Amino acid sequence: MKIIVVGTGFVGLAHAAVVSEYGHEVYAYDIDRQKLEAYRSADPARIEHYVNEPGLSAIIAENINRYLFFVDDLEPIIEGTDAIFLCLPTPPNPNGSSDLSYYFEAVNYLAGLLARRQDQRRVVLINKSTVPIGTARQLEAVLKQHQVPNAGVASNPEFLPEGDAVEKSRRPDRVVVGADTEEDFRILRRIYSQFVNHVRIRYIETTPETAEAIKYVANTLLLTYISFWNGVGARLGEAFPNIRMEDLKRGVTADTRISTWGSYVSNGAGGSCFGKDIQSLIYQLKTAGQATDLLQSVYNINEYQKTYLIDRAIHEAGASFNQKVVALLGLAFKQRTNDMRDASSLQVVEALLGRGVREIRAYDPLAINEARRYFDPRKNHLFEKITYHTSPREALQGSDMLFISTDWEEFRGLSRTIEQAVKPPYLVIDGRRMIPDYQELVDQGYGYIAVGSPYLKPKSKP
Repeated sequence: MKIIVVGTGFVGLAHAAVVSEYGHEVYAYDIDRQKLEAYRSADPARIEHYVNEPGLSAIIAENINRYLFFVDDLEPIIEGTDAIFLCLPTPPNPNGSSDLSYYFEAVNYLAGLLARRQDQRRVVLINKSTVPIGTARQLEAVLKQHQVPNAGVASNPEFLPEGDAVEKSRRPDRVVVGADTEEDFRILRRIYSQFVNHVRIRYIETTPETAEAIKYVANTLLLTYISFWNGVGARLGEAFPNIRMEDLKRGVTADTRISTWGSYVSNGAGGSCFGKDIQSLIYQLKTAGQATDLLQSVYNINEYQKTYLIDRAIHEAGASFNQKVVALLGLAFKQRTNDMRDASSLQVVEALLGRGVREIRAYDPLAINEARRYFDPRKNHLFEKITYHTSPREALQGSDMLFISTDWEEFRGLSRTIEQAVKPPYLVIDGRRMIPDYQELVDQGYGYIAVGSPYLKPKSKP
């Protein structure tokens, strides 16, 4: 089949690359020519500057100019197209609603091209990125306004966790397709033919509105799991002595009805989806006159988690951040990605600078270049206080305290590195519970604060 993917960010690039593996002829369209040149080069370093996903650059290199093409003009290739996937950004507005300006700009451009095409075979426009419930009908109206002949509309939300996008594209848990006509369902079945009758993968056909709602409910439920454990499990471990957080998790999730996913405690969830999607769902429900108390609490708990450890350090450990040097390990919102969208580290940096630190010594194995973009001193002179380092040990050197903000595996069990790099008095603030042998640090005179545990005062050496 001939397929166009509009937008080559995280979702669009992963989808275009993996669909090209199926043997379809895929044209990935974007207006950013620099980005397209990087993708056309098939150079992993240049590709990963924009989207860093394990295995993705290898798929691009294998299929480039064979099944996969990157284009900045759709007019020459619009003829003979079977399906167009819309993978466009829908950032939040200040009131929580979704900003659909990029979406409708692209849709109107496409509708104009489709209205003038000579080959009037059936073409289906498919919403892949997360859009508010009812957007498929708005897309339908735009096509009618432009008098586009023989075109259908469908919703096919993505469920790609960053760091595992390739694997989850190849072997998804489910494929959800919302459409109105059997003709459009047939086109989607041809695209996803290997999943339609799969023994493990659920292939679900429904209405466009239901498909749109499935994505919002799924993401919001996942964030609810995380916020429940942070808002209940972590608070119990911090308020009552002798509660072992790991044992609490094992004991509760031993019930097969209770999900193990999300049963960890942390300094908050980030990324491009959770915060944006729950805000959008709150806005949509409020607009429909429905109560949103539960969703608002879930969102508030997650936002609170991002910086509350700094307040704990002040109130429980008597820490002062003024003119102190803080080592910050982890900038990406989670391990195995360079994505910093809505990362907890963004609020941690803001909070530390607001409390007058002298320097933030930052390290992340993938996200340093992204961090330089987010923390551009030309936008805020306070960002000059951030320095970037090549290892945890280098970041620790000369620091007065440590904040761990991302769950990179190399941060697990840092006790020996901490002991070698810095000497007590020293405070470790562990936002991801990455140091299981924390008692050794406390015995050596280091203070320790973690999500889900009371403050552990350093033991005085004899």
